[in-house]
Amino acid sequence: MDSVRNAEDFAARCSVSRETLDDLIQYESLLRRWQSVKNLVAEDSLDDIWHRHFFDSAQLVELAPTDARTWVDLGSGAGFPGFVVALLKKADPQFTVHLIEANGRKCTFLRELKRLLNAPVEIHNQRIESRIDSVTVKPADVVSARALAPLDKLLAYAEPFFAQETIGLFLKGKNADSEIEAAQKHWCFAYHKIASQSAPEGCVIKVTNLAGV
Repeated sequence: MDSVRNAEDFAARCSVSRETLDDLIQYESLLRRWQSVKNLVAEDSLDDIWHRHFFDSAQLVELAPTDARTWVDLGSGAGFPGFVVALLKKADPQFTVHLIEANGRKCTFLRELKRLLNAPVEIHNQRIESRIDSVTVKPADVVSARALAPLDKLLAYAEPFFAQETIGLFLKGKNADSEIEAAQKHWCFAYHKIASQSAPEGCVIKVTNLAGV
């Protein structure tokens, strides 16, 4: 599995426009400046930001329906994966990512990033357990999360945003199988486990037809 070491590697792997690449370069610059005082991501991950954060997030775009318009990202942190998805879909005037994040300083960073890049995101500074008003966020086409919670709990967070056609895209590590087994005790869902393009032991769990047992 080849590492995405820099912007040029990312462009080659993801076939993005020059404008998108410029947005991501500015994203990296702002994150590095804020990191010194805000501690937004794990410090050691900055040395591998194009692979561990940008490429890891970007792989979700090709797994989502091409006509997706409303995307909800749970526990967005410093914008992974949701903000990266928004930049890759920026050319679609109907596309919006709703970033849900409880940490105030991370939301402040996301607002500044939105202003700088004119990204199609809405930022909700609140706990995931508090469902956003359905007028603000209609049932999503896609719900995503990375490194947030075990799948059982994650599905509880995601379920309010699910409709019949909604899909969940959840980045998971080597414990994915045990998490799926535990979640099946409390939830009915179809799933497809897709090998991660960025982590040898990782995967994306693609969830559909979610309902409580």
